[in-house]
Amino acid sequence: MKYPVLDLGAVNAPLMPAISAAIDEVVQSGRYVGGPVVEAFEEELAAATGTPRAVGVSNGLDAMRLIFKAYIELGRLSPGDAVIVPANTYVASFLAITDAGLRPVPVEPDAVTLNMDTTLLEAAYTPDVKAVLTVHLYGRACYDAALRDFVGRHNLLLVEDNAQAIGADGDVAGPLGTARTGALGHAAAFSFYPTKNVGALGDAGAVTSADTDLLDAVRALANYGSRERYNNIYKGYNCRLDPVQAAVLRVKLAALPAITAARRRNAAAYQAAIDNEAVTKPLMTAPDRCVWHQYVVRVSDRAMFRNYLAANGVGTDVHYPVPPHRQKCYAEYSALRLPVTELLADTVVSLPISEALTPAQIGEISRIINSYRP
Repeated sequence: MKYPVLDLGAVNAPLMPAISAAIDEVVQSGRYVGGPVVEAFEEELAAATGTPRAVGVSNGLDAMRLIFKAYIELGRLSPGDAVIVPANTYVASFLAITDAGLRPVPVEPDAVTLNMDTTLLEAAYTPDVKAVLTVHLYGRACYDAALRDFVGRHNLLLVEDNAQAIGADGDVAGPLGTARTGALGHAAAFSFYPTKNVGALGDAGAVTSADTDLLDAVRALANYGSRERYNNIYKGYNCRLDPVQAAVLRVKLAALPAITAARRRNAAAYQAAIDNEAVTKPLMTAPDRCVWHQYVVRVSDRAMFRNYLAANGVGTDVHYPVPPHRQKCYAEYSALRLPVTELLADTVVSLPISEALTPAQIGEISRIINSYRP
């Protein structure tokens, strides 16, 4: 494939000397679990997101699981409580809710932003709703005045699934006075899976919050439920972030402004160059607050479009072809009718967008797309 949807070798190449040196420092230190490298990354992530503290964990799903489990241990949620969640999301968002014994309440997306339609929140509310999990899908923040006011009006917890939008900004500032994702709710979960804008060389995640009690509970739960060795206050897990991945992420996090700028440049180039009535481009705002984890277009015949692009050397992906309520593991939700979610699942296509792509390559991909005829 001349233009793969994501070439991690090319993405990581400019940073590999610094990454190799950082890994070697950890290897030579003899400290392979916890320690100063993990602590330094946590401090740097908190600073980058405008939050007081962060806790490194094993992956993005565990970050969400730990948040909900911590809220239950602290008595702020109870098993059986309902959590509003976007219907158009990766299944991990649902998995974290149900793993804690909570009940997801799916809300349809806005067909333009592809994020949860915040105008539908009030209709989804019932007295058993105690929290909202907002998902910043594809790098676009899902946080506006409607969501902020809804959460405040009903005294709900707001958790961010920030797996895809590190460095993005919402429409309005959150309670900490910043619009930056990761600081908009009561707690936020991050994924640093290798394909993310800030990607580890394996699995990694984090939780950010201004709530000291919550983060202390998250850290303990991630360490077998223990704050002190052999003193287990919770029935916990082993969900720690290892220092090798923390070392990699310190290098990647320092490069985040450049990564975001390059992705925004590429998205703007697509927006200017793609001119085909058969292809619906994503929303582009001014100023551009999205960090473009994915550049997602919509087409009526996805198989034909993807086959055409593949034949011309352009790789694509689909995020996501099967929504959570249609997954076998959530058969209890299969009767739900979520037409906007299902339409998006049938029509979305992710194009190459990484910072490794040049403007010339974006131009060539756009020319290929403009020649597509369904």
